Amino acid sequence: MAKTIVMVALPGVQLLDVSGPLDVFAEANAQAGREIYRLLIAASEPGPIRASSGARLMPDRIIDRDIEEAIDTLLVAGCPNAAEMPADRVVVDWLRRRAPMARRFGSVCSGAFFLAAAGLLDGRRVTTHWAVAEQLARQFPGVTVDEDAIQVSDGALRTAAGVTAGLDLALSLVEEDLGHEIAMRVASQLVMFFKRPGGQMQFSRKGEAVPAGRAALQELQRWVAANPGHGHSVASLAKRMDLSPRHFARLFRSEVGITPATWVEEVRVHAARRLLEQGHEAPKQVAVHCGFADANTLRRAFTRHVGVTPAEYRKRFALIAA
Repeated sequence: MAKTIVMVALPGVQLLDVSGPLDVFAEANAQAGREIYRLLIAASEPGPIRASSGARLMPDRIIDRDIEEAIDTLLVAGCPNAAEMPADRVVVDWLRRRAPMARRFGSVCSGAFFLAAAGLLDGRRVTTHWAVAEQLARQFPGVTVDEDAIQVSDGALRTAAGVTAGLDLALSLVEEDLGHEIAMRVASQLVMFFKRPGGQMQFSRKGEAVPAGRAALQELQRWVAANPGHGHSVASLAKRMDLSPRHFARLFRSEVGITPATWVEEVRVHAARRLLEQGHEAPKQVAVHCGFADANTLRRAFTRHVGVTPAEYRKRFALIAA
């Protein structure tokens, strides 16, 4: 019998969170030569589901009303405003009942917020879109959020990062069910990575250090950001503010939340990203211009913050910027 895949799509859903995974499962059916997966879209109420793009989806089922068949895999699609949406108690209660009955369940992008509201992520390791990962962790402290992962598997639970990562998640489920060869053929047909290189932090703009604290500290931070190649030791920064190094370091950490050295490194990594995106300079030159001692020091710091090496980052993003 075909495995029933139910994709829950709520008002304002990100269309690709729904269509991407379903296309992967549909292609798996085509490559297998038979219906392995029966695909259903479930809504919270009758009528078309208006996506965030304005497109409309017609649901196959209405949750808590006409889903009587056994669900093999239950996935919840994300919405751009999911983190701010008030919990729909009907949806949350239905997820709380039905998800544990499925062989697998999970979410794409910010769909994790709906599972978390149902208490299904407590004590679990998950991922979601990098832009809302910290908010998910704050809002649901019992959940361990990996903000760099493209996808995470924790027992029967599967979660994926933002938007296109839903394809990665669906492909991994196809590989679980049908094996490596068919999953490879699906990836080839859809022109997608079989295993995407690196994590999602390479796409994130979160690493940009934003000035914080009192006005004098913010002025200092703006000067550092404008001059990343200077030697920004604690002593030199303290002197610029006419403070002792010890007092400056304590003040900076108290008002900015991190040490001066960590903040300076974030600024330099962000400056390096901009130069690498322009694509004109080799990592060795970027290191000099951004205040790193050498290319190896840049590589270690860059990998720590971005998740890929400077050379890999330039290869993937320089042409886009051009």
